[in-house]
Amino acid sequence: MSKDFILGTAGHIDHGKTSLVRALTGTDTDRLPEEKKRGITIELGYAYLEVGGYRLGVVDVPGHEKFIRQMLSGATGMDLAMLVVAADDSIKQQTREHLDILRMLDLAAGIVVITKADLVDPQWLELVREEVRELVAGTVFAEGEVIATSVKTLQGLDELRAALERAAARAEARQEQRRLSAPFRLPIDRAFVVEGFGTVVTGSVVSGRAQVGDALILQPSGVEVRVRGLQNHEQQAEFVSQGQRAAVNLAGVHHEELQRGQELAAPGYLRAATVMTVELLLLPDLKREFNDRTRIRFHLGTQENLGIVRLLEQATMGPGERCLAQVYLDAPSVATWNQPFVIRQESPLITLGGGRILDPHAEPLRRPMTEELSFVRQLASANELERVEAAIYLDAGCGWTAAELPATVGVYNGPAAVAELVRTGSVVEVPVSAQRKVWLHRRRLEQLAEQIRTNLQKMHAAAPLKLAHPLGDLLSKLKYLDEPEVVQAALGLLTRSNQVSVVGGQIALEGHGPKMSRAERLLLPQLVEALKAAGLAVPLVKELQNAQPKNRETVPQLLRLAEGAGDLVGINPELFLHRETMEAIKAKLEPEFHRRGSLTVSEIRELLETSRKYAVPLCEYFDSSGYTVREGDTRRLKAAATNS
Repeated sequence: MSKDFILGTAGHIDHGKTSLVRALTGTDTDRLPEEKKRGITIELGYAYLEVGGYRLGVVDVPGHEKFIRQMLSGATGMDLAMLVVAADDSIKQQTREHLDILRMLDLAAGIVVITKADLVDPQWLELVREEVRELVAGTVFAEGEVIATSVKTLQGLDELRAALERAAARAEARQEQRRLSAPFRLPIDRAFVVEGFGTVVTGSVVSGRAQVGDALILQPSGVEVRVRGLQNHEQQAEFVSQGQRAAVNLAGVHHEELQRGQELAAPGYLRAATVMTVELLLLPDLKREFNDRTRIRFHLGTQENLGIVRLLEQATMGPGERCLAQVYLDAPSVATWNQPFVIRQESPLITLGGGRILDPHAEPLRRPMTEELSFVRQLASANELERVEAAIYLDAGCGWTAAELPATVGVYNGPAAVAELVRTGSVVEVPVSAQRKVWLHRRRLEQLAEQIRTNLQKMHAAAPLKLAHPLGDLLSKLKYLDEPEVVQAALGLLTRSNQVSVVGGQIALEGHGPKMSRAERLLLPQLVEALKAAGLAVPLVKELQNAQPKNRETVPQLLRLAEGAGDLVGINPELFLHRETMEAIKAKLEPEFHRRGSLTVSEIRELLETSRKYAVPLCEYFDSSGYTVREGDTRRLKAAATNS
């Protein structure tokens, strides 16, 4: 069975790329009238070539500097390339820039083709060979052959076909199996209407497989479309797969909604984003430094986007340097882990460098800590488990699922990887319902626990007389409120390590005690004794405050502190009774409850010889604390009501 690959051309204008493709394939890739008139390639051209057991979809790119954008679109999905240099002109500006672009892309193999060999003598041809060898040193083309050709005399064409077969074999040996098993993805390089068929897009299939009838997602818009028909090399096809040129007839979208730069992808595979974490590499012959916050043109797939680069490790980069960075895009785009990209200067248009995507939909890292940068670097690891662990850490939320791993870190057995990380303790699995679980990196859970401790310390400092704080007050200050089970897991870390205690909806740091001034230490027992002496006719909190003008603000806190110590009972925020008074009240009421079965507020008031000012809040406290149960206008002891 033949293997499919995408073969691209590259090189300076008028160096014979299109003529070479025509001589190899019999197809004239210049299809536009303006291209025929001017004798130059303006748009991408396509042809088909079989060499040995390989089928090559040929993409012919423009060589003029004004059409670098089209060249970059055509370079998307290339598996191998021919760098074309004219023998009579040797290396020129666009030869170098095209090579710079190709060195940033994911080429598996390449060869150099010297054209117009019939126009020079053998000695000159050998000089051009030497120049070319020097130029491509350190690139994938250095591993390939340099073939001299002439489309007029047919010199070297058979040798070139044989060299292309060998290059395709090298590409096959390096082909990543994950790209074959990955979901379908096709960056669109043309969109048009065919009479009688409707909307058609073309592109190079960079991963996966699609067949007639499939539902696909148009990215980055997220619109669902359906495959009505497929062509591969101008022949009807039931399916297309990675390494093939494809024309896709679409239903569910108008042709005016389509343009170069969009992508077709399997549902659930790609997610649009405006922030991506990348490994950035500058070209070695760049003439100036590259600064943080530089505005650039970002070429990814067939799309050109504007954006700003934030350097994560340093303020500037020099030529040939490598650095972690984040790209903030002006418009949403889609990418996958390890996907190559190219950056160019916004103006004038100069290629600056490129690199690989590490996180295709990243959280902004404004001031990254050492730990965060460590996990970002881990995304570049060859170890799949390390990449999965880094992705879970950097996600930092609860919406993450293993289904994202093919796109985010290039891992296709996500559940097994996550299970192994849970087993080793790097990742914590938190059930949030019978059907759903979330996964957090253990360090994120520890960070949440530390956030709880820090907030609790601040709350204790702001109210030094309070023994504990309502748990709800603390939780309102935290992340993950939409997943309370995650917060409970972090609280579990703190309680199991005896750092906090949670009792009755109140939370406190272990060992925390009230911090009182000398005046407050003297006042506290005075308040307790005053309420003890008052019996049921206690003064209200505001009356106690009025009697202590110098300590007015601390009186309520001291009363709650005494309540926490068990000396007082808080009936409501304005009314506190001494513990012995409450015991005496219950001792007087309980026999009557047992004898009568139920009591009204008036009967309770009369038994206690008090007023409604105290009887009503006392009865409400009994209800809320579970001592009594209200039934209409009467109350029963809860135990008695339950037994009945």
